[in-house]
Amino acid sequence: MRIPTIFTLELQKRHHRIGRLLALAGGLVFAVSAYLPWAYASGALDDMSYLGGPSALQFLGLALGLILAICATMGLIEPWAGAKGVAPALLKVSKRVGWTRGAKVTGIGMLAYIGVVLLAIVIELGGLVTVEWGGWVALAAAVVGLIGTRLITPGRPPSLERLRTPGWVGILAIALTLLGALLLAAYALNQVDGGSFVVILTFAGVLAAFILRSGLGGWLSSISQRHRTVLVFAAFAVAFLFPFTQNGSDANMSIATQVLIFAATAVGLNIVVGLAGLLDLGYIAFLGAGAFTAATMSQSAFATIGWKPPFIVVMLIAGLISATLGLIIGSPTLRVSGDYLAIVTLAFGEIFRISMSNLDGRDGPDLVHGSSGIPAIPNLNLFGFDFGAVHTVAGIPLGRFSNYFFLMLLIMAVIVLVFTRLNHSRIGRGWVAIREDEKAAEAMGVNVFGLKLLAFAGGAFLAGLAGAVKAHVDQSVTPDQYIFLESAFLLAAVVLGGMGTVMGVILGAVLLKLVPEKLRFVNEYRMLLFGLLLVVMMRVRPEGMIPNQRRVLEFHSDDEELIDEIEEDLPYEFAEES
Repeated sequence: MRIPTIFTLELQKRHHRIGRLLALAGGLVFAVSAYLPWAYASGALDDMSYLGGPSALQFLGLALGLILAICATMGLIEPWAGAKGVAPALLKVSKRVGWTRGAKVTGIGMLAYIGVVLLAIVIELGGLVTVEWGGWVALAAAVVGLIGTRLITPGRPPSLERLRTPGWVGILAIALTLLGALLLAAYALNQVDGGSFVVILTFAGVLAAFILRSGLGGWLSSISQRHRTVLVFAAFAVAFLFPFTQNGSDANMSIATQVLIFAATAVGLNIVVGLAGLLDLGYIAFLGAGAFTAATMSQSAFATIGWKPPFIVVMLIAGLISATLGLIIGSPTLRVSGDYLAIVTLAFGEIFRISMSNLDGRDGPDLVHGSSGIPAIPNLNLFGFDFGAVHTVAGIPLGRFSNYFFLMLLIMAVIVLVFTRLNHSRIGRGWVAIREDEKAAEAMGVNVFGLKLLAFAGGAFLAGLAGAVKAHVDQSVTPDQYIFLESAFLLAAVVLGGMGTVMGVILGAVLLKLVPEKLRFVNEYRMLLFGLLLVVMMRVRPEGMIPNQRRVLEFHSDDEELIDEIEEDLPYEFAEES
């Protein structure tokens, strides 16, 4: 690599300082522009037409401007603070934060945020003339900020995760992060306007990118590993409190319940794909098998099986039937791998759907009434608790979907526990060995075929549990609900979230199930947007949003080597200042 000359370094330093000043100015002006009118009328987004009265979405823009200003400021004052010996402890922490990397991604995100806002205003109010002067000021500030961040010289990678943090600080950070996620999710779900939801989603994406690039993500990951029990209990506490933020909204809780069902199924698929490395394109059939099993044993007048056991027994039977199907399909097909296995599992998913359509009394036994399915499935009643009734807690009404949400939360806790225990057991290590190199694992004495079969059966069992609840939530089960596209979405949730992780898959499932529900106003283009998201994620972050550390090294080993080479070529003083 070419060694930079003294003149080049001086020129880079000068541009570096100018860039930080421009980024600081752009961030501050963008933050102040939140108090200016962005839209001509109140009909766009959440009413951005007031002077001196920012709306909630403008406050989110203000936050992005302040983040950019802080990143630029820290880069300017760190050399001065180091020379003066000001607050050495804080300076030590500050030098471990990737302020430059955070500023660069925030500059791009700020421009994307105001671009989405202005586009929504133009579409909802009908013309470019509806954008007020404050919106143009915000756009100009975002452009200046972006130019400034482009002039800043890249610094060293952040090392905040290596910082020794007191226990109470880590616990507090976990609690505040999850609380912020809860409030942002509740606010996003309460948005009726589709444009507002897209703007909030953009803000969340920019904020997540800043956290990851600045090193805060690595720090949160490290303290989460040290306080794993606190993280798990805090996450479930936040999820438990979520229905109380919706003020009895059945529409939002219906989406949240479907998200949990989808996430529970995706975690089961994560065993097959994420741990064992088996590409399954027909996994939705196991969810359908559990749903049909529960429907045939329900109290519905259209149920075809006269035996009506308690729902806990029905769940276990549904899981066992799904696991049996996993064994049946796995025994003859797991001797193939790669593309051949994907084709076989895809065929199995289609065979299941067609078979359910034929069980109508004409082409086969009348077990599920064919394509009509089993409707009128009543609500559950467990131990005298009616899931269809509205229950008031602390003055907040909780409807039927809230009741099923709590049930799925309990089932989700069991599924996460099973997945975690398997992942850290000898069985989990065997699955990972098979995924990495099947021949090497077999040579080391790993029972490859047995573990593959166990992965198929275990993942199918978990999907069957979720399917049993889904039948009662939907109140009807039909074969058309379990098509290949649903299997593709499940696989995408695993890949986008992060294969082999729990939190990543849950996050991927939430996004892929929640976003399409809130983007029904662009129904014709939802699949196009979904495809673009896949392309962007595979290009920018192929290891997933919350990846397994092993996969991070696999995908970015070359990048880390490149960073080391760059640091060796730059003088130490200039790298520190950057």
